[in-house]
Amino acid sequence: MSEADVVSRLTDGMTVGIGGWGSRRKPMSVVREICRSPLRDLTVVSYGGPDVGMLCAAGKVREVVFAFVSLDTIPLEPYFRRARESGAVAARQMDEGMMLLGLQAAAWRVPFLPTRVGLGSDLPRIDPGLRTVTSPYPGPGGTHEELVAVPALHLDAAIVHVNQADEHGNGQLLGPDPYFDDLFLEAAGRRFVSCERIVPTAGLTASGPVQSIRVTSLMVDGVVEAPGGAHPTSCVPDYPRDEAFQRDYAASAKDPDGWARFRKEWIDGLDERAYQERVQR
Repeated sequence: MSEADVVSRLTDGMTVGIGGWGSRRKPMSVVREICRSPLRDLTVVSYGGPDVGMLCAAGKVREVVFAFVSLDTIPLEPYFRRARESGAVAARQMDEGMMLLGLQAAAWRVPFLPTRVGLGSDLPRIDPGLRTVTSPYPGPGGTHEELVAVPALHLDAAIVHVNQADEHGNGQLLGPDPYFDDLFLEAAGRRFVSCERIVPTAGLTASGPVQSIRVTSLMVDGVVEAPGGAHPTSCVPDYPRDEAFQRDYAASAKDPDGWARFRKEWIDGLDERAYQERVQR
């Protein structure tokens, strides 16, 4: 399928999870296609990077659920920062571990998972959605411990980018960190994978250990072959983050008309092939 096919299966108001981590292995070709689309009022769930910033700048987002939104070498994503400061989007910030537990609970189809994270802190005050539960089982001292109950973080759709996949949706991660892409897919109702290349199934085990196939066809409803599709974020070992592009992108946010110029140069009127050709100039 194509990026446009993925976007055609999304609707206004959906909660969409985006895999990757900060400025690393983001499904940016699909993000660019969402920016070109009429979609709106999305709730975006992400360990965020330029995916969140661009979607906010393009007016696609109603709410962001996030643990952080960073370009890594540039600590604050500038367009997300602008959206928050102006009140253009609602924001629900979660502890990194709590976000993982919320995705895990949704993936396991349980209503919540317990944790000690947040006990004695202001997190329940900042996030009124958090509740506490008393363990039904006694601890070693015979007491019943109070724990924070992290609610399941259900996603209507999830999109991740991997190094390579077969046509059935089995996806392989060849970099050093899988992040939580498998949880995003398992927590979602509609699941899409973009990849640097589609290879025969046997080619997956020829390129790396079977443990690197973290995405299986049971988690995936559609595969997009998108060479360079994570640009400008990294997709190690295929390519690093495009630092110069990232800094130009961040600098554009200092100008009130910067997004319009960035969008005209890099999003509007370009399909993904034209985008990649322009990047290579």
